[in-house]
Amino acid sequence: MTSQIEIHPTAYVHPSAQIYGHVTIGPRASIWCNAVIRAETAHVEIHEGANIQDFVMIHTDPGKPVIVGAYTSVTHHVTLHGCTIGDHCLIGINATVYNGSHVGAGSIVGQHAYLKDGTKVPDNSIVVGSPAKVIATRDNRLPNRINAEFYMRNGECYAAGNHRAWAGPDFEAWFAATMQRLQGDYAVNGTGA
Repeated sequence: MTSQIEIHPTAYVHPSAQIYGHVTIGPRASIWCNAVIRAETAHVEIHEGANIQDFVMIHTDPGKPVIVGAYTSVTHHVTLHGCTIGDHCLIGINATVYNGSHVGAGSIVGQHAYLKDGTKVPDNSIVVGSPAKVIATRDNRLPNRINAEFYMRNGECYAAGNHRAWAGPDFEAWFAATMQRLQGDYAVNGTGA
């Protein structure tokens, strides 16, 4: 069976990323330097506005796909294996989320956390440790969405050859407008844009 890789035209995939198997990458999502996505046995879905940062490893097991929700940031050196990450999450540097785990929407998984097989994290949780445990509950959707917005902008800029998207007056104007838009969106409907 050949690879079935679907990349939305507005997504950004860095040339050094390696993607194999059955993978779908949604609108304005981004896959960064030296990330690896291997989907030999089940599929991988990267939803709208999600970012898979440098040196992330995503791998599936039979019957255990990997789903990364919309506006979620999977930061540097994370390993995702046969798990589901909800919308508006942030997975901290060097964390591991293992088979059958589910991270609820609006959550933060701390740096170096280890979510063992089958870990269930409720929505709006802050999770740390090895093995990981929930230490607090709060709505993290807005700050997590802001982080995703940075990466959506960065993907568009990298595609145009601009590697300094987060500096200068254009960035400051963009950031002010983005903050105003998102704070209004999240305050009005409470669900995120």
